[in-house]
Amino acid sequence: MFNSISGILSGKTTDSVYVENSGIEWEIFVSALALDALGSVGKEVKVYTWLYHREDQMRLFGFPNQAERSLFLDLTKVEGVGPRQALKIMSGLNSSSLEKALEEGDLDTLQKAPGVGKKTAQKMILALKGKLTNLNEVSSKGQASVSCEYEDIVTALTEMGFERKSVIVQVEKIAEEMKAAGSDPLKNEEELFRRSIVALS
Repeated sequence: MFNSISGILSGKTTDSVYVENSGIEWEIFVSALALDALGSVGKEVKVYTWLYHREDQMRLFGFPNQAERSLFLDLTKVEGVGPRQALKIMSGLNSSSLEKALEEGDLDTLQKAPGVGKKTAQKMILALKGKLTNLNEVSSKGQASVSCEYEDIVTALTEMGFERKSVIVQVEKIAEEMKAAGSDPLKNEEELFRRSIVALS
């Protein structure tokens, strides 16, 4: 129903942001890491959204880019992991670390996320290893969009020893964050490169 909401970031709480658009202020629940990624109050933002609808409640969940939304939706496919738990997990691990842990079956890393014990971590690996939407899309598209725009950065990071699929997903995510904050990643490749190294390390 809603793909994204653009407007002025009018407020923040510990687990949500408020975005004002055309006289309507939207409450959108986000992860702790997304709170930082969306920038400061008063700036224009674009938040990718997913609507949770039950008989007794409706909630909008938000993400700084489409890749994080896809990861969130993947997490909700795991038995026992609902939308709020998925946000908690994404508050404790950035998307690159989370995707890498799921692909490698890294129980120890997954258990660092809030509310994730060994049993839940095992369920996550069983449900999502080799099935993550972001990584599968990168593979099926032949690394199309990111390779075309940011191939120099992707190549440099790959040569440093980082796994190519993870690099492409991370570079795209950070580029989207930069665009949302009003910065052109093509004109600020040094920042894109630096932030990508930090996220992948």
